[in-house]
Amino acid sequence: MTLLAIDWGTVGVKTLQFILSFSILVTLHEFGHFITARMFKCRVEKFYLFFDPWFSLFKKKVGDTEYGIGWVPFGGYVKIAGMVDESMDKEQMKQEPKPWEFRSKPAWQRLIIMLAGIFMNLLLGFAIYSMMLFHWGDEYIPNAQLTNGIMADSLAQSIGLKNGDQVVSLDNKTIEKFNRISTTILLDDPKSIQVKRDGQMVNIAIPDDFAKNVITFKDKDFIYPRMFMYPAKEVPDTSIAHKAGMQKGDKVIAINDTNITFLDQYRETLAHLKNKPASISVLRGKDTVRLQLNVPANGLLGFVQDLSKDRIPTDTVHYGFWESFPAGFQKGKETLRNYVLQFKFLFGKHRVNPNESLGGVISMGNLFPSTWDWQSFWGITAFFSFALAFMNILPIPALDGGHALFCLIEMITGRKPSDKTLEIAQMIGMVLLLGLMVYALGLDFWRLFKK
Repeated sequence: MTLLAIDWGTVGVKTLQFILSFSILVTLHEFGHFITARMFKCRVEKFYLFFDPWFSLFKKKVGDTEYGIGWVPFGGYVKIAGMVDESMDKEQMKQEPKPWEFRSKPAWQRLIIMLAGIFMNLLLGFAIYSMMLFHWGDEYIPNAQLTNGIMADSLAQSIGLKNGDQVVSLDNKTIEKFNRISTTILLDDPKSIQVKRDGQMVNIAIPDDFAKNVITFKDKDFIYPRMFMYPAKEVPDTSIAHKAGMQKGDKVIAINDTNITFLDQYRETLAHLKNKPASISVLRGKDTVRLQLNVPANGLLGFVQDLSKDRIPTDTVHYGFWESFPAGFQKGKETLRNYVLQFKFLFGKHRVNPNESLGGVISMGNLFPSTWDWQSFWGITAFFSFALAFMNILPIPALDGGHALFCLIEMITGRKPSDKTLEIAQMIGMVLLLGLMVYALGLDFWRLFKK
C-alpha cells in the first residue's frame, strides 16, 4: 500500500471525529478528578486538554489552576498537588506534605477522587445512549420479518447454515432482533442455532471454536439479511459489465441457465465461473437482453446495485424524554457487559492471537464512518466511554484503578504505602502501558501497509 493510494479525505474525516470524541471523553473524565479534588480542598495545579510537552497552544491561570490546551491531540490530564502521577514530580514529593496536597487527604477521599473519572465516563455513556434513544429511537431489524432468510458466508456455511435459512432461535431461545444474533453467538457461547429450512425446523450445532474463528478472520457479519438482486445504479465505463453492454437500470435475472433472484445466488454463480465465458440475462424495461462476457478472476462484473438499507425491514422503538433514561441505562449495561465479555478472546479458552485482535489509535479511528454522521459519532463515543471506564478501573499502576487499589489497601491495613513505592509502581505501570500502546500502534501500521 502506498501513500498515494490512501483516501486522505476519508482519513481526515475519521481523524476529526476521533479527536473530537476523545476530547469529550477525556475532558469529562479529568473533570471528575478535578471537581472531587477541589471538593476535598486539594490544589489542582493543571487542567489540560491534550498533552503539552515543552509548550502549549493555550494556557491561562485562574486561581491556583493553570487551564490549557496542549499540542499533542490525544488525551489530557489534571495535575493534582501531592499526587504521584505521570508527571513524576519527584521534587514536590521530597517536600513535607502540605494540607492542600492529595497525599495529605484521608484514604477514602483519595479513593473518591481516583474513581470520579471512571464514574464520569459511565455517566456520560448512559447519558449519550439515553439522548440517542430519545432523539432517534431504537432501530432494529425484526427477525420474524426476514421471510427470505439469511445470506450465509463461507464461515457460516462451514457449520451448516445455508442461504435462505430463517434463523428462529439460539439454544431454543427466540431471537426477536436480527442485529443481536451475531453478538449473542460471539459472546454468550450458545451451543445450537435453530433455523427454518424449506418449511422444516433444523437444529445446527455451533462448534466451540466458531467464535474464535469469527474473530480470527474478522468476519463478524457472517450472516446478513438475504437481499434480492436490484437494478444497476452505476455501470462504470471501465467495468466488464459496461464493455458487455450493460446499462444503468438493468437487472440481472439469469446467468447461463441459472435463474438469479437473490444477491447470494448471483455471487455464488459467478464464483464458479471465474475465468470462464458466461451469458448474462438482464431485464431492461420489459425486455430481456442477453450479454456475453468473460467472468474475471475476481468474480466481479463491476456494476453497482442500489443496496440502500431501506430495502431491509426495520422497526423503531420510540421513547419519551423520561422513558429514555431507563432505556439508555439498560443499553449502557448491555454495552459494558459485551465489552467485558470480549476479553475472553484474550485470556479465556477462546483466546486468539493478540496480533489479530489488538489495535491502537488507527483501529479506533477506523470505527468512525467515512462521512460525518452524528448518530454513528455519538454511538461510538458512548461505546468508547464505557471502554475507557472499564480499562481505567483495572488495578494496574498508572491507571486510576491502580491508585484506587493502593487506597483500598491502606483503608484495610491502616498502613499507607511509601511515596517511593508509589513512584516505582507508577513507573512500572507507565512502561507497561506505553509498551502496549506502541505494540498496538505497530500492529495498526503493519495491517495498514500489508493491504
